[in-house]
Amino acid sequence: MIEIDVEKIALERAIQGLTVRELSKKSGVGASTISKLELRKSKPRLTTVAKIAKGLGKNVEDFIKKE
Repeated sequence: MIEIDVEKIALERAIQGLTVRELSKKSGVGASTISKLELRKSKPRLTTVAKIAKGLGKNVEDFIKKE
């Protein structure tokens, strides 16, 4: 099973100086979805992570946990 490293998503957003709302606009993913994901209140779908990754200018593989 694929596990997403949500800490990396939050870290990359912070590094780029983006707010949750700004990332939401860039990715097309709702701000509440991003917040819940970062707070680990929900498990993201791979399609959602792909949109967020694209909004951050990254590949979805950058946010998949390595074993």
